[in-house]
Amino acid sequence: MIALLKRDLALSVRAGGGFGLALAFFLIVVTLTPFAVGPDSGTLSPIAAGILWLGALLSCLLSLDRILALDFEDGALELLATAPIPLEGVATVKALAHWLTTGLPLTLAAPALGVLLNLPEPGFKWLTLSLAIGTPALSVIGTFGAALTVGLKRGGLLLSLIVLPLYVPTLIFGAEVARRGAQGMPLETPLALLGGITLATLALLPFASAAAIRINLR
Repeated sequence: MIALLKRDLALSVRAGGGFGLALAFFLIVVTLTPFAVGPDSGTLSPIAAGILWLGALLSCLLSLDRILALDFEDGALELLATAPIPLEGVATVKALAHWLTTGLPLTLAAPALGVLLNLPEPGFKWLTLSLAIGTPALSVIGTFGAALTVGLKRGGLLLSLIVLPLYVPTLIFGAEVARRGAQGMPLETPLALLGGITLATLALLPFASAAAIRINLR
């Protein structure tokens, strides 16, 4: 499992779909927002948390099609299906590698980009916490979507159409945690729901991803 994780991390960086591309897209979204809605801090501050969460979510989409496609193309996925490691474990490692190269860098970069959108000072820690809790769910859901479309040519658009509706609850509660934290409002309920969504995806979707991989390899 450790060797597979190291291999996936190396492939993510070498393939050009790692944290560099996601961070660049995240920066572009945040930089362009003031041009679209105006530079006034009174306008930017209330929507800063939502914009940062939306930017992080869209940045995660960029590399989803690479989670399993490279292994499928070179035949490595078939070897993994016959290896002693269960496919559920393979799917979990793939999601973890995606999070380490995409979700974690976005989480660490979000507070710095929050300065550009005049995010209120109390919101920085809650933005970071909400992304740390919510982005693993984005990677796990993305792995499930990649497993469904791994055998399709040019399945990137279909992958986005499958994954985006599943991302909506995480986006809603993640942005709500950051927004309420920035405004000093109670946030126990959205924080608990966000954590519940992440735990549910971690518990259930690796099995669904493994089943989808088996079907596509038949």
